Amino acid sequence: MEKDSVRDTILESVAECLEAQLRAVRRLRGKAGEKPVKQRGMSHMYMAQDILKRAEGPLHINDLLDRIERVHGVKLDRESVGSALVKRVARQDRFVRTAKNTFGLIERDR
Repeated sequence: MEKDSVRDTILESVAECLEAQLRAVRRLRGKAGEKPVKQRGMSHMYMAQDILKRAEGPLHINDLLDRIERVHGVKLDRESVGSALVKRVARQDRFVRTAKNTFGLIERDR
């Protein structure tokens, strides 16, 4: 193996480790509420599930959307998320409806 090839492999590995550490730091900062962190590739329903887990109880749709925006840095459409949650509730998929426009997690998904 050539000297340059070994050097490039080592530098590439170090760069990947540093990127992973930076992602972890950004995630942790989002949990502390310091700076919103947009989770790339995270679906609206996974964001909702994440927020409901953190809340440890049901939330009104408005509170849920506010927390999603604060934690994940994404402003979601109320009607779109509400409709998706109602469909998931009907299928008994992760979410329950505890009151009008208020959603929680099915006990097994907490």
